[in-house]
Amino acid sequence: MSVLNALWQAILVLFGGTFLALVYKGIDRKLAAQMQGRIGPPIRQPFLDVGKLLVKETVVPRTAVRWAFNLMPFLALIAAGTVLLYLPIGPFRPVLSGYGDVIVVLYLLAVPAVAMALGGFASGSPFGVVGAQRELVMLMSYEFPLAVVVVALAWRVAGLGVGPAFSLATLAANPLWAQVGPLGVLGLVLLFLVLLVVTPAELSKIPFDIPEAETEIAGGLMVEYSGVNLALFYLADALKTVAMAALVVALFIPYGIAAPLGISGVGGQILDLAFFLVKVFCVMFAAVTTVRVAFARLKVDQIARGFWIPLTAVAAAGLLLLVLDKAVVG
Repeated sequence: MSVLNALWQAILVLFGGTFLALVYKGIDRKLAAQMQGRIGPPIRQPFLDVGKLLVKETVVPRTAVRWAFNLMPFLALIAAGTVLLYLPIGPFRPVLSGYGDVIVVLYLLAVPAVAMALGGFASGSPFGVVGAQRELVMLMSYEFPLAVVVVALAWRVAGLGVGPAFSLATLAANPLWAQVGPLGVLGLVLLFLVLLVVTPAELSKIPFDIPEAETEIAGGLMVEYSGVNLALFYLADALKTVAMAALVVALFIPYGIAAPLGISGVGGQILDLAFFLVKVFCVMFAAVTTVRVAFARLKVDQIARGFWIPLTAVAAAGLLLLVLDKAVVG
């Protein structure tokens, strides 16, 4: 029964996550348009886009490595969907809790980027190859500060002596804001800001959209994709966006609202779930929508230098402040 229970929970999370991901994507596009003084597409537009792509012909270039070109969209979608199964959803524990930790989540988040890069290389298009190279440069740039953030939080939680430190369920159940002193709070703020900066880069959103850069390389690693393959990449991007925002929520703002209001039972679970969805949207709005409206596309060298030097230094400073705080507070 436990296997069947996990199976239906996984199906519910995947289908519900896909629906919400497309809704959030529609809201994001609508809000971005309004912030730029445009009307923008309807919120249902992502559903229309996916439906249209699914019925269109899937074209594979003659110069492409066919098996790799067709496999990468499926790999990206599977990885992005699997991440959702490792994340706590509001008051509910992860479906795959106990079968992996936050390190597995970091690897899974990197898989869609690697799959897109391999798809670009396999396309046989010079634009695709350039886009794939840029994707790998970005991947090597933002993964290090992201890893510093995760290690810093896990190290501090380990000091509390509660559960597996690298378990997302443990990290979400033991928010550090109330467990540290002033130095630790400052360190957490720095780590939170670093993760917010990493989020649009992880998602290849403006100003970190150099792998696609329509005005420069005509879509880059996506230039040769169409039909079902492009729809799968589209869905993978939407799912990864929700997964990344949910990861930020789980690491830094995992609080519920039902307990403070004295609401328990099913009603409390529904309220906490709704509050979780609001928090996910707020993270997306702050780290994705606002950023891509306010900034122009960066260059490859600016991104690499920015993540490896100043952003990693800020993350290291956050880690150091947590170490000093533990030495003071104990």
